[in-house]
Amino acid sequence: MLLMTRKTKEMQNYERIFEEEFYPHADALYNFAYGLTYNEEDANDLVQETYMKAFRFIDKYIEGTNAKAWLFKILKNGFINQYRKKSKRPAKVDYQEIVNYHDQEDSAYSGHVDLRQEIYQNMMGDEVTNAVNSLPIDFRTVILLCDIEGFTYEEISKIIDVPIGTVRSRLHRSRNMLKEKLKTYAAKYGFEDKKSK
Repeated sequence: MLLMTRKTKEMQNYERIFEEEFYPHADALYNFAYGLTYNEEDANDLVQETYMKAFRFIDKYIEGTNAKAWLFKILKNGFINQYRKKSKRPAKVDYQEIVNYHDQEDSAYSGHVDLRQEIYQNMMGDEVTNAVNSLPIDFRTVILLCDIEGFTYEEISKIIDVPIGTVRSRLHRSRNMLKEKLKTYAAKYGFEDKKSK
């Protein structure tokens, strides 16, 4: 009976941690996952997998510490594992998707809008989003974590398991890559590179 009471209290504590410390980051996790996968279904799966792993390893979490960084690290590791699995599998064709495409009405008249996806896409203009999406994954990850999610260098270092110097270097290089990719776009709106003068 005592063991049962202890287990019940432990479970209640875990549920409280989820409610208070983990669930508030669901939207940020989804946005990060979507930024990595560019696919709503994959992003949702990644977030769900993140929460399942967080529950399985909740005894490793120190209550009151940076839950957001802990969850982002789990998500990032899950993404890497999925990427490795997919790269080893032969390409698949989803025939149901093809059938659905031919059966659907004109998408212009579709009333379904996923607000989360729309919010993420509207955070930046199309050109900026496309430029970020075209970055290699290591550089895209630091941009999303730093400039979109607002993590510190130290937090990013822990999330992606690299030294702080590497975070700074990748961030610097990724911002320079974005600058190059967006020169024409910026010039179109009257911005100019003062260093090139």
